[in-house]
Amino acid sequence: MIYATAASGLVGILLLLGLLLGGARIGAALGIVGLVGLAIVLGPEAALIKSGVVLVDTLTRYELGTLPLFLFMAHIFFSIDASRDLFDAAAKFLGHRKGGLAYASIAGCGGFGAINGSSLATTATVGLVAYPEMKRRGYDDRLATGTIAAGGTLGQMIPPSGALIVFGIIAETSIGTLFTAAIIPGITQALFYALVVFILVRWKPHLATTGDRASWGERWRALARIWEIIVIVVLVISGISMGWISPAEAAAIGSAGALLTAAIRRKLTKQALFTAFHETLRTTGLIYLILLGALLFSVFVGVTGLAVSAGEFVESLSLGTVGTLILVALILLLLGSVLDGLALMLLTTPILLPIVEATGLTAIWFGIFITRAMEIGFVHPPLGMNLYIIQGVAKDVSITRIFKGVIPFLMSDFVHLLLIILFPAIVLWLPEYLGS
Repeated sequence: MIYATAASGLVGILLLLGLLLGGARIGAALGIVGLVGLAIVLGPEAALIKSGVVLVDTLTRYELGTLPLFLFMAHIFFSIDASRDLFDAAAKFLGHRKGGLAYASIAGCGGFGAINGSSLATTATVGLVAYPEMKRRGYDDRLATGTIAAGGTLGQMIPPSGALIVFGIIAETSIGTLFTAAIIPGITQALFYALVVFILVRWKPHLATTGDRASWGERWRALARIWEIIVIVVLVISGISMGWISPAEAAAIGSAGALLTAAIRRKLTKQALFTAFHETLRTTGLIYLILLGALLFSVFVGVTGLAVSAGEFVESLSLGTVGTLILVALILLLLGSVLDGLALMLLTTPILLPIVEATGLTAIWFGIFITRAMEIGFVHPPLGMNLYIIQGVAKDVSITRIFKGVIPFLMSDFVHLLLIILFPAIVLWLPEYLGS
């Protein structure tokens, strides 16, 4: 145990950062640093035994089945063009307003995020539908791409969220409570984006146009195409929030509902099923590998005492609760500008969670907070992945203009994150009210 010091933990962090910035796979980098670090600190035999215990304990967790089921639900919904139907319904109700298609894009991203749980997938699928329509209607390309790139991040926050499932497993906290806690932040985040659009189109009217007002008949027909999706999403989220069903049960219900919806629409083909199973297994395997690596790394950090030392250092600064949380936010935003979102969560949670808990806040609050910071990383120039995803959709728009378009939304993200720090009840009130 001679090497079980905070300094050795810090060396491990630096090596991990070097591997990640050098292009190493997240799961492999976390696992290698964690396993080698444990071998040095505890000895090779103890490190292998500890790793085996972590492996068995993780893979036998009941809640781990939540992730593949929600992924399967999302891929089945891909096969029935759910993103197109959600955007079309929102456009029928909002398209006649100034900037209406931008509002519809945000609503479509929120709706699709609720069945998908991925920022990148939400940006890509909604972008393929919404951007051509906004371009055809004469929207400024900065507003169009910025709205979709920012709106896509809602996929990480609005439950069921893959990021929150991963955090729940890493932090050993309730996934259902995390989902409940994410509802108000997700809604307020979407409202902030809508407010940005509202301000922009009144400040600079040339950025957007107004469309024809859809008749109520057209609106009801558009709603009729998504009623099954709405019912499934409401059942899943409300069931978890009210405590009627567990997240794993909700995921099973959601998957069965998606299969039934596809069958009713006559789109449950062999190819659709094969693709859904293939993509679900591929993504699940990747995330499980990352989880195992992250848990090994977390054990290594715990053994070295780095998290305790970091907490004592922050406490010695005497910044107070708000000052400490702002410092944590700055660290996350700095790392988030160079690291992948999942890498950011898995790298920082073992170190920053004890610091946050020392301020009196809970792991539930931190899970929403770090997910929010991850979302900002997705749209933070120059490395925000959503910006490059939307460039792949809008090939006629330069990345510089996309950067300019997302800046107003990025500013609203900073304000929203600050409000979560100043008013933790935004996150904690609903779970406490519902007794989650």
